[in-house]
Amino acid sequence: MNSATTIAAPPDAVLSPTGSAPPAAAANVPPVALGLLGLQHVLVMYAGAVAVPLIVGRALNLAPDQVAMLVSADLFACGLATLVQSWGLPGVGVRMPVMMGVTFAAVTPMVAMGTNPAIGLTGIYGAVIAAGLFAFLASPLVGRLLPLFPPVVTGTIILVIGVSLMKVGVNWAAGGVGNPDYGAPLFLAIATFVLGVILAITRYGTGFVNSASVLIGIVAGTIVAAFFGLVDLGHVAKASWFDVVRPFAFGYPTFDPVSIVTLCIVMIVVMIESTGMFLALAEICADPVDEARLTRGLRGDGLGTILGGVFNTFPYTSFSQNIGLVGVTGVRTRNVAIVGGCIMLGLGLIPKLAALVEAVPPCVLGGAGLVMFGMVGATGVRIRGAVDFARNRNNLFVVAVSIGFGMIPLVAPAFFRQMPHALHPLLESGILLCAIAAVTLNLFFNGLAGAGASRAAARQQATASEH
Repeated sequence: MNSATTIAAPPDAVLSPTGSAPPAAAANVPPVALGLLGLQHVLVMYAGAVAVPLIVGRALNLAPDQVAMLVSADLFACGLATLVQSWGLPGVGVRMPVMMGVTFAAVTPMVAMGTNPAIGLTGIYGAVIAAGLFAFLASPLVGRLLPLFPPVVTGTIILVIGVSLMKVGVNWAAGGVGNPDYGAPLFLAIATFVLGVILAITRYGTGFVNSASVLIGIVAGTIVAAFFGLVDLGHVAKASWFDVVRPFAFGYPTFDPVSIVTLCIVMIVVMIESTGMFLALAEICADPVDEARLTRGLRGDGLGTILGGVFNTFPYTSFSQNIGLVGVTGVRTRNVAIVGGCIMLGLGLIPKLAALVEAVPPCVLGGAGLVMFGMVGATGVRIRGAVDFARNRNNLFVVAVSIGFGMIPLVAPAFFRQMPHALHPLLESGILLCAIAAVTLNLFFNGLAGAGASRAAARQQATASEH
């Protein structure tokens, strides 16, 4: 059916799995079912949602109670950002069943910033707020940047993101950097067990169980780890049942120009990915997204990121696994995301739950991380499947050189040691180096010929997980 004959369903309509509109009586989901569906969306994204604060908090050697605070703040801000996108504000929010979570694309540069004594955690939050403001203001211009991000560029960037994050997952599986028993057979065995559980559920599970395979694997691994005395619940017992997430809990933000530029570039990539999410969701829901609505959705990303910086967390984007869940369940009402956002808000106000998440041993997270981070890289490979390498060998050079630049900080951390100190946050981000190289080389070899392909690539990105 072409666009001229498509009849758009209302945003709150529930469509059948075939995409056709149901009888009017089915337009409203019963409250109990709506609550369960919202909870399902939360469970599907939960493992990915809490992964980033765990990665950043442990990389910065924060105390367990501070890492738990990051998790609480992240869940709370996830809820706020989700409500901004699904419920909407005047001129902000795509108003579709979108669940928001922290993007993995910002992890590597944020860790580089946080481990720099001159920047630290407050510098990260300053860069997050500035990047969110940039995204909010630049959202109408993103459509004009799409030609700079054809599949050969976006696929390569996302592949490098996955490979960069894999270092985190591997170190987790071995027990965590700094652990005196790093690489102990017990740690490797538990990580392998978690990986096996996830793969088995993915192979044999169906429906919701299949979608929640990572979460189930983490729970199973934590139970096994507890039998070996690897789970310390002392902080869980001390944590309160209720507390308010306070803005600027780690101090007022500071603003480092290079860090801000770094995260602004990351936000451009995030907005390109979000464009693909919204376009894919529009097709699933038979609810077209025009330029004005796309701008509102990207403003939602920007506002969500600003809120993240204020409430002690990080940049936000649409979670693609939840968009896939919309297609699987056949429930297209934005109300499920609104309910899911409210649940996330509630979880963020329960410090005991955040402390429980923080108590999960690194080796358990390592088994899950190999899947989550590997899927990020696999997404990049999948996107590059739309690239013509046979008839245009120049694309091989774009990919090869860009990956080489992206690997510099990973394989040779001291490579840029003699460069000016102010440039280190930029030069130590393999993702940023890869993005700059990929965009520049693509323009050099292909010009703007990829403009038409970039929109198709955006749709393709939405079918696989980033974060």
